[in-house]
Amino acid sequence: IMAGEVFAKIVDLISTKKGIPAAQVTIESSFESLGMDSLDAVELVSDLEEIFNVNIPNAELHHFKTIRQAVDGLERAIAQ
Repeated sequence: IMAGEVFAKIVDLISTKKGIPAAQVTIESSFESLGMDSLDAVELVSDLEEIFNVNIPNAELHHFKTIRQAVDGLERAIAQ
């Protein structure tokens, strides 16, 4: 998995599932600033877990408040 691939997938999912223009989604965006609630974030990570064939502990999910945190968490899971 290349750096940037996880971020690109997150942007793609947010824009297709939530109808948010991809240009509005930056690495520094918080889920809240994008109009996403915690359930949206959990669903997003669940989709990403399937795509990248990884598992993120629920305890860690609660710390994902920004796109960067989600990317970092997924990249850690992928690296294991």
